[in-house]
Amino acid sequence: MGDPLYRPRRLRDNVILRQMLAEVDLRADQLIMPLFVRPGRGQRRPIGSMPGQFQLSVDMLVEEARRIADTGVRGLILFGIPESKDAEGSSGIDPSGIVPQAVAALKQAVPQMLVMTDVCLCEYTDHGHCGVLAEREGRQVVDNDHTVDVLARMAQVHAQAGADVVAPSDMMDGRVRAIRLALDADGYGHVPIMAYSVKYASNFYGPFREAAESPPQFGDRRGYQMDWRRRREAETEAALDVIEGADIIMVKPAMAYLDVLSGLRQRIALPLAAYHVSGEYAMIKAAAERGWIDERGTALESLTAIRRAGADLILTYFAPQAAEWLREERSG
Repeated sequence: MGDPLYRPRRLRDNVILRQMLAEVDLRADQLIMPLFVRPGRGQRRPIGSMPGQFQLSVDMLVEEARRIADTGVRGLILFGIPESKDAEGSSGIDPSGIVPQAVAALKQAVPQMLVMTDVCLCEYTDHGHCGVLAEREGRQVVDNDHTVDVLARMAQVHAQAGADVVAPSDMMDGRVRAIRLALDADGYGHVPIMAYSVKYASNFYGPFREAAESPPQFGDRRGYQMDWRRRREAETEAALDVIEGADIIMVKPAMAYLDVLSGLRQRIALPLAAYHVSGEYAMIKAAAERGWIDERGTALESLTAIRRAGADLILTYFAPQAAEWLREERSG
């Protein structure tokens, strides 16, 4: 090899210099914790495919939010599990439903926490699809425009309960514009929309469907969620949501779509979020339980990679753990 004039390893040898030269900073206040809220009291039901995650009743949700806030995580996103479901997802627009109850309780008990809400019908419909169904050419499909009307009402209900941010995850065409207009008309023009703009029909959502009790009862969601073979469509979807009034653009899943996230970072000035989804979380947990990988190191590496690709915010089930690990690293 000879004696090279420049040796990159010189900048890696000293731990202080390594830290000073780091190009990406992963912080607790960039993380958002997804939580699942269900009816009842004293409920803390383990989610089998997501070790360490639970379905929580509102009282237990408040306790969990306090614990999460103590780690330095500043944001939550809520997914509701209603008492009853029907074909229209009507429990999702009930002002006294499970998510409005949870939002109101959180804003009173943990006012320092940013409370986001998922706006979608999959948790509320008895068929498990993300919208209201209609028949087309002898088959059942999701009715885009009818669903958009319901989603706009759901966003209003969440904002009225005190939600800081609403996050439509359904992938219906035109829903960001409809939600923006509905919120503005209702006096909630200050409430931002974090749009699931680029959401692929991914196999990585499996554990979430157990957690949210929302697997589709027939077919799949490929008719409205994006085809993972298409990258350029992500730019179209994101651009449409920007035009329609989104305040934050999201890519979901995160790890398998870092190229998409990075590409959008080059083209869009709005803040970008990425969802480190249930399957990505569950794989790390399962491999770590078997001793095949180091959970802490792999989780932090994964989250840092998402930041490096361009995400300003990361939704992750590792949020409180990651925050504690980061605090230990910086205090050590």
